[in-house]
Amino acid sequence: MSTMSEVICIANQKGGVGKTTTAVNLAASLADEGKRVLLIDADPQSNATTNLGFSRNDYEFNIYHVLIGSKKLSEIILKTSIKRLDLAPSNIGLVGVEKDFYSGKRKKRELILREALDDVRGLYDYVIIDSPPALGPITINALSASDSVIIPIQCEFFALEGLAQLLNTVSLLRRTINPGLRIKGFLPTMYSGQNNLSKQVLADLEHHFQDKLFTLKDDFIVVPRNVKVAESPSFGKPVTYYAASSKGSRAYRALAKAILKA
Repeated sequence: MSTMSEVICIANQKGGVGKTTTAVNLAASLADEGKRVLLIDADPQSNATTNLGFSRNDYEFNIYHVLIGSKKLSEIILKTSIKRLDLAPSNIGLVGVEKDFYSGKRKKRELILREALDDVRGLYDYVIIDSPPALGPITINALSASDSVIIPIQCEFFALEGLAQLLNTVSLLRRTINPGLRIKGFLPTMYSGQNNLSKQVLADLEHHFQDKLFTLKDDFIVVPRNVKVAESPSFGKPVTYYAASSKGSRAYRALAKAILKA
């Protein structure tokens, strides 16, 4: 049993870029590769929790209770239907955590999640954290707890807008409370080979961040615009299970393989 997990945060303060889809499908794909994985849903929208087939009536406690200190992380973890994949669920109540953070009672607020992870760190090979679409206290906690960050980038207009703010935040955290934090890579999502804009965004990413794009067999890994990816959450399954042979599924399996090879 490994003594240390690799903790990977999926982050981008833009909404709708495929953060949750990436978190869920990467976690499922790593589990399918034989790794023990914990997915932490740190987004109040709790879409990752729903995407794995849970509804709010299926569990009493969630990551909110961990962040306010009333539960240990190990006490809220749910077994999913996927072998080797566990979930720390979320709930809409998580929106209230910022008020709790800033009520003056909590010291080292940015490190609450990192300290909570000590409870389970030896039990998993990978911990994947799905963060909310904002650079608020929850995302700062997630980044402070992580070894690396994967940044999904939608292959559409304004794709790179706001990226500088996220990169500055990562840089600030490296200088202050998490010197080990690194950018694991940028993941182009919703890519369409027939779309000139998609090609342009990919070319821009290649120009600026070539060494930070994921590759498998010398091809850049891109998540295509794929109806099966969009459908799978409503069936409570990752696309890798809902439509295993789809292009979206193949892309996330390739991502898992690239991470394991790195």
